[in-house]
Amino acid sequence: MRAAPTGRGFKRVAALAATATAFASTAGVDERPPASAQPRPHDAGTIQPPVRPARRTSPPLPPEALTRNGFVSVQVNVDAAGNNVVGDAANEPSLAVDPTNPNRCVIGWRQFDSVESSFREAGFGWSDDGGRSWTFGGVLVEDSFRTDPVIDVDVDGNFYYHSLVGEAFNQCDVSKSQDAGHSWLPPVYAFGGDKNWMMVDRSPSLGRGHVYCIWREDFSCCGTATFTRSTDGAASFEPPLDVPSSPAWGTMATTADGTLYIAGVRLSNFTQFRVVRSDNARDAAQTPAFSTPVAVSLGGRFRFPGGGPNPGGALGQIWIAADSSGGATDGNLYVLCSVRPTSGGDPLDVHFVRSEDGGQTWSEPIRVNDDAAGTNAYQWFGTLAVAPGGRIDVVWNDTGVDATPSTPTLSEVRYSSSIDGGRTWTPSIAVTPAFDHFLGYPQQNKLGDYYQLVSDDVGTSLAYAATFNGEQDIYFLRIGAYDCNGNGVGDDEDIAGGVSFDQNADGVPDECQCLGDLDGDRVVGADDLELLLAAYGSCDGQGGFAPQADLDGDGCVALADLSIVLTGFETTCP
Repeated sequence: MRAAPTGRGFKRVAALAATATAFASTAGVDERPPASAQPRPHDAGTIQPPVRPARRTSPPLPPEALTRNGFVSVQVNVDAAGNNVVGDAANEPSLAVDPTNPNRCVIGWRQFDSVESSFREAGFGWSDDGGRSWTFGGVLVEDSFRTDPVIDVDVDGNFYYHSLVGEAFNQCDVSKSQDAGHSWLPPVYAFGGDKNWMMVDRSPSLGRGHVYCIWREDFSCCGTATFTRSTDGAASFEPPLDVPSSPAWGTMATTADGTLYIAGVRLSNFTQFRVVRSDNARDAAQTPAFSTPVAVSLGGRFRFPGGGPNPGGALGQIWIAADSSGGATDGNLYVLCSVRPTSGGDPLDVHFVRSEDGGQTWSEPIRVNDDAAGTNAYQWFGTLAVAPGGRIDVVWNDTGVDATPSTPTLSEVRYSSSIDGGRTWTPSIAVTPAFDHFLGYPQQNKLGDYYQLVSDDVGTSLAYAATFNGEQDIYFLRIGAYDCNGNGVGDDEDIAGGVSFDQNADGVPDECQCLGDLDGDRVVGADDLELLLAAYGSCDGQGGFAPQADLDGDGCVALADLSIVLTGFETTCP
């Protein structure tokens, strides 16, 4: 694991003059609800002013402390030197990966600068090397109370950050990044409310590029209206619409033809899960219409407040995903959630259901976690993703690692997968060390409400929160080989087979790194050659040594480094 890059610094969007004047509706009139229009959500707690303690840091944990069964986690919320910031808290991470360049990843999270205050902001970080190292970018808007972050990306590599903003919990906005999450455009008002979610349609359909947002109806801008759409890349959002049954605490998915599905649970009854479909949300010329909700049995109850290992939050959310593989499982829909089983099982199990007819009917629930029923373990924060080739990936926090199951304090992340549409699952495997899920509460008794997975045909990437430093932090975990060029073959195989070069011997194909680009402009050119020649012949500890010019990492700027620049000369990087 390498330390986070040090040469770029932190890039932040300038603070807006006042949140109250920062947003306008698509009609040009400020339609935001007044701050007093809604009560606060039950889990909001008392909102306190921000606390900005003097920054203290601790050295990063060694890779072996973050390794389990060969899987190595990487801390995301670190300073420019790769150090942990002491006394803060970070949870509720959301992850997106650039489909045009899988080396570019962005994670957003709830950032508490001090656990002494419940004030939180929209933290973000980016990686340009597939998640092997991270740069903490700061917060989206300084001194702006924000929560419930959601990150997604379009087919052109533009990232979007959706968050609940303001202490009334009844409005959201969306910011856009056109430089892989390094900086963000000012936020655009997107109506909204509590427990919001966003997705960007990347299907090859009429709806490609549409941005869809949902939220809870009981803490919202607009009464029973809980859905909005942008058809112009989040430059504006349409007036919100009612969704039948108003499924909450859920997510969205689109199939290859752009059909939109929303999954969630009814606020009036946490055993009643629902899926709603829109066949025309993909058509920008039509007002989205929604189907009659379809009841989905997950064989248990949604838990909020969660109790157990996450007393002040949910124990997960409702995930829906679509299979667009073109293979035997193409068109399948999947729903997954951690639920309290109706009978038997543990206090919480990960249950999964499948539809093979466009969401009209659903299979009987399948228990994904494979521990012995009745062990009193919590399988919480169940999280789902589907790879382009149809493999289903699932992770969850598991308290079965704790020797005191009646009052578990320890959790570990476990992983399982299926290649037959969820009929059978691989034996689960622990992919993180155990951590104390009760540590580091930031004036809220929870570790957030969710994690997020993003899958490709070689492996899956996870953003999660854990307490390895004795406080809540954000981590990235790659499960499976890296595939930085997106060719469906692991980077290690590409290098070993001579498909890719690795002149600096760091395990990353050179074509994914823009190797030789010393000035960071994504072009290997005369300026980079000049920088290298200025440091040529120097070694680490000498006055003329420039670390970025030591491309092969041997401690000196020499012929091998010059060769790398000349090999890639006049190359424009993706």
